[in-house]
Amino acid sequence: MEPELTNAAAENIEIANTEVNTEVNTPDIPDIKEELHRHECGVCGYIYEPSVGDPKRNIPNGTAFEDIPNDWRCPVCNTKKKAFADIGVAAKPSGFTENLGYGFGVNTLTPGQKNLLIFGSLALAVIFFISLYALD
Repeated sequence: MEPELTNAAAENIEIANTEVNTEVNTPDIPDIKEELHRHECGVCGYIYEPSVGDPKRNIPNGTAFEDIPNDWRCPVCNTKKKAFADIGVAAKPSGFTENLGYGFGVNTLTPGQKNLLIFGSLALAVIFFISLYALD
């Protein structure tokens, strides 16, 4: 004579018989739209922002660095265009795209957001430490 199965036991057997999904689920990485790259002067550190352009030299906003004439010079130190280095997009997370899904979720933060997280946590720790003096 076989014992009868309760509903809970039947559900456990049914769950055990289902296939186990072995795929690794990575969190959704936000789509990074293609933006214009910023360029930094190697002499003075001036950063050409394509979203701003160069109003001094009549370069309209939205102009890519590659589209600027070759005789254009740095508005701060008057260095030639070839002294500029590509520093990437302003709001793009650092690192390789395929690695952004790992970690505790901080890999998808921009450098500015990471600074806020780090120094904000540090400020909270200092405030907490100082508040321990109030325990007297």
